[in-house]
Amino acid sequence: MNTILKKCFAAAVLLFTVVGLAQNKSTTTLALEPFYTKIKNEKNPQIIDARGADEFALNHINGAVNFNQQSTNYDQHVAALNPSKPVFIYSIGAGRSVTLANDLLKKGFSEVYSLEGGIANWIGGGKTFYANSKSKLSLEEYKKVIADNNTVLVDIGSRYCGACKKVKPVLETIRSEHGEKLKIVEIDLEENPQVIADLKSIHVFPTLILYQNGKIVFKKEGFADLKKDVDLALAQK
Repeated sequence: MNTILKKCFAAAVLLFTVVGLAQNKSTTTLALEPFYTKIKNEKNPQIIDARGADEFALNHINGAVNFNQQSTNYDQHVAALNPSKPVFIYSIGAGRSVTLANDLLKKGFSEVYSLEGGIANWIGGGKTFYANSKSKLSLEEYKKVIADNNTVLVDIGSRYCGACKKVKPVLETIRSEHGEKLKIVEIDLEENPQVIADLKSIHVFPTLILYQNGKIVFKKEGFADLKKDVDLALAQK
């Protein structure tokens, strides 16, 4: 093999190696407990809240910094991170966190983790968090509403959650059809983070819970077939 062919072959091998390594670097989306454990194993964990500034001001994971790819000082925020140490990212769900995580990997970061279910999973799983105000609804008041009404549909979400917004018109239809026979309770993260934390069973927004006589008839994540499920449950009452 002449010198030119050897050089071309070496270049091709190098190219395929680089491409292969790049393809192997992908965002790792973790469930709550492994995400939490990895953070606890770090002395000074690098935690990024990839939501908007207004969302971050209302509630966030303790120790998190707030920025995303739309931030005006994005490059400065990235430059302040240590690319050789793990980075932990979350958002309202996993959209903005995964997008940001993928960009950090492209920039040479070695370990980047995104939280499955985002802030809903963290707070809903009972982990400690910062909130700038006290919840309007306590767990005791929540339980009283359930106890005082035969049938209760609870909608748990956030005003910043796109899927949560799609639940609202469905709830209005259900409300108009069932009237006083069905009590509908809407709980959002922005006004009631503590009751969401105290329930210790919320992993994603939106989460819908239907109670009959104090017992859970169904609990669902997302709004697909919500009206059908409510109608079916009430028909079997």
